[in-house]
Amino acid sequence: VQLQASGGGLVQPGGSLRLSCAASGSIVSINGMGWYRQSPGKQRELVAAITPGGSTNYADSVKGRFTISRDNVKNTVYLQMNSLKPEDTAVYYCNAFISNRWPLAWREYWGQGTLVTVSS
Repeated sequence: VQLQASGGGLVQPGGSLRLSCAASGSIVSINGMGWYRQSPGKQRELVAAITPGGSTNYADSVKGRFTISRDNVKNTVYLQMNSLKPEDTAVYYCNAFISNRWPLAWREYWGQGTLVTVSS
């Protein structure tokens, strides 16, 4: 099982980016999915998470600006980031709890990280 993240890049303050993360491999079921970020010198922090049913949770710093969504057919999670600020600059990692067998046995997987730089 692999998570492949994409969509990072350089954007000006106030701009938007959309991150994608696709899970592939031998997958029976995917539970929670989410996005984390890590800036230099800081600990990795949760940005947003989403359950299989679509319930969401956001860090206070991104509420109202970021939207997490998922496509359960494509095994993909998205992060739409609007009104970006310089303090959003970080490496963004996707995360998912996946079972590759039955009975279900969840294992946590991480994507490789994608860099988001917000700068003028």
